[in-house]
Amino acid sequence: MDEVIQVTQWLSSITPRKKAKLFFFTTHADAPSPMVGSNDVDTHEETQLPLATTVALHNFKNIDEFLKKKVNTFSCYNVIENEITKTDYEYLRFYSACKYLDVVPPFLDLEKISAIQNKFEMTDEERDYRLLLDSADLVLEKVCDSLKPAGVSQMWTALRKDRNLIRGVKTIDIIGFFVDPNPTGIKECLFFFIVRFLQKADKINRVNTNRLERLIAQCDESSSCEEGKTIDFIIDSLRFYPTELYPFGFCLIMCVIEGRDGAMQEIEKTMEISRHLGMTTHTEKNPTKETIELVKKELMKPKYQFYSSFTCWFMSHGDSNSMVLADGETIEREWFLTSFPDISTFQLKPKVFFMVSCRGANKFSLKGDEFEGQSATCDYYDIGSALIRNRMLDITDSVRDISYVQPMMDTLVAYSTILDHLSGRANTHGSIYVDRACVLMSENISGGRSLTEILEHLSQDLHEILQETMDEDRIVYKQACHYDSFFRKTLKLPYTRHPKEDVHSAPQ
Repeated sequence: MDEVIQVTQWLSSITPRKKAKLFFFTTHADAPSPMVGSNDVDTHEETQLPLATTVALHNFKNIDEFLKKKVNTFSCYNVIENEITKTDYEYLRFYSACKYLDVVPPFLDLEKISAIQNKFEMTDEERDYRLLLDSADLVLEKVCDSLKPAGVSQMWTALRKDRNLIRGVKTIDIIGFFVDPNPTGIKECLFFFIVRFLQKADKINRVNTNRLERLIAQCDESSSCEEGKTIDFIIDSLRFYPTELYPFGFCLIMCVIEGRDGAMQEIEKTMEISRHLGMTTHTEKNPTKETIELVKKELMKPKYQFYSSFTCWFMSHGDSNSMVLADGETIEREWFLTSFPDISTFQLKPKVFFMVSCRGANKFSLKGDEFEGQSATCDYYDIGSALIRNRMLDITDSVRDISYVQPMMDTLVAYSTILDHLSGRANTHGSIYVDRACVLMSENISGGRSLTEILEHLSQDLHEILQETMDEDRIVYKQACHYDSFFRKTLKLPYTRHPKEDVHSAPQ
């Protein structure tokens, strides 16, 4: 069959709502740059004009033409063996969006997709199409689905009132002031136009969504929300780090085994909970400084920009400032923590570090006969008011900026003990902190709890446990853990596991 006819038939089989979503996912706002085949040409018309004309004319002709152009580009594209190009990213995004929406063109060359994945050095696990979807766009899709056409229309009216923001933007004028978003697919086009416009204007990104939240907050709840949804519910969904679908993120486990009883148990527990959370996991036993540098270099490869989060477990001996590596050398804890968050592939994404080591020799000792022989270190341990707001500073958009981000932002560092103190171990099961952290995360995975909630519970749980030193003094003591957070959103654990074999239910 002629390819033109095939493309026409494919487009005619897609509903207007899915066309709007396919366009949105395909024109992903955070595509990395610079790269081979990219330039600094303004893509404003490519990403916003088709949406604007579709809303204004109630006609999907320009979106159809955009999708046809994409398909033709991919059909003629020859995959270059070594260089990763802009088209490589676009091809993977397009394929994953089609797969997600259940509209994969029957004529799409899957061998080319496999060849592109080879260039990215993707493992079999990483070839799951859900890795290629952008979690932030999926959250925005859910926000759109939660709003009625009237709600999106009210957002548009609120946006049009911000004259400083819309001044001189031709696509705004194309749509006009009054919009009828009721025809099928028009609501989606208008909402996605608002989102891409705010992204283009540097008003929102995957972390900073305040400007979008303020537009939604101006909607009338009774007429703007789909059944079962509220304005607060919709806004709250934007206040979590976007970690939708599979995988939840990438997990790096580094563990010094030499001289650390129970270290293999630590690895097994952290690997199990990471997989249970739906994370892709990599383990480094007995790391050295050279190992750490090689891992950092690996994480800078382009494929890691598809991951939604980064978690690192580092387990070793240590003191107040440093950690002991497998070869006996030490590294400064601060150096380790500040070098990883600066990796560009995980910018604007949550990064969590579990630092499991002693930070000194002090201990919170418990004295008295009633504590003798009681410890978990033994082998048997086997388990806003408007009035107030009016008195506050009026922070205008002119003094806000989301373009420049301090490297440590969106990072959380969890320590197994407080400064200058011991981090306890069980004789055969390794770190008690690791054990309790894995247990609590496993128990709470279906509860939709945030990571910080679980860490607070962990702090309470760990501090209840009596431990005992392994020297001749046999001192009974307690351990206190804590965390430092630079998070700007809440990181929730998945409600359910997303195994690789999970069958996706296509959206409408």
